[in-house]
Amino acid sequence: MAMKVKEVADLVGVSVRTLHHYDAIGLLRPDGATPSGHRLYSQDNLDTLQQILFFRELGFPLQEIKKIIHSPSFDRREALLLHREMLLEKRRRLDRMLATIDKTLRHMKGEVDMTNEEKFAGFDFRENPYEEEARRRWGDAAVDEANARIAGREEAIAAEMGDIFQRLASLRDGSPGSPAAQAAIKAWYDFLNENFGDYSPAAFKGLGEMYVADERFTANIDRFGEGLAAFMRDAMAIFADGK
Repeated sequence: MAMKVKEVADLVGVSVRTLHHYDAIGLLRPDGATPSGHRLYSQDNLDTLQQILFFRELGFPLQEIKKIIHSPSFDRREALLLHREMLLEKRRRLDRMLATIDKTLRHMKGEVDMTNEEKFAGFDFRENPYEEEARRRWGDAAVDEANARIAGREEAIAAEMGDIFQRLASLRDGSPGSPAAQAAIKAWYDFLNENFGDYSPAAFKGLGEMYVADERFTANIDRFGEGLAAFMRDAMAIFADGK
């Protein structure tokens, strides 16, 4: 059933002005209109809006999102999988949003039904408490620097992060101290230092402990393979102690 702009705004958690802007720049054009000229959004429009908001949550500029979703090569399923990896990488999104992505993928396969409310579970762009909390804890300069480090490189960073996690997942049934495991965990150590700040061996070891102590980290990491979080914790401790 077609929805008016105010209904969509209330459903998703964005402003009416934002939806008008998306229409004006050609990012999301409603498929229909009432006889009086009011915008009407179709189900396809809502599916596209979900994609836009996933990209926006990950920091993509609107013009870049427009290029991606309107590209002939755009694959919605592949995009959802990429969003999922990037959310795991940033390690600061809620599990509810990851569950939304997973359920959307199942919905696309016809395995489950999904309401509009479920499609947008976890979204609310009227405020960003995560960045505000980070700024309170570490200051504007640290947050701005972290954002600048990955700006424009999100897809490449996500791909590299996914490769490292898959590599580690393939080794998780072996010893975390094996040469192969230590080489893979060194790649993770180097990746973090190159992209997200300066991690000392002690900080790296502490991060590994958090992977198991915090249920959210464990659930996210173990999506690559059950037991991966604990394996990484052990491998990270061995690596750090040897530095």
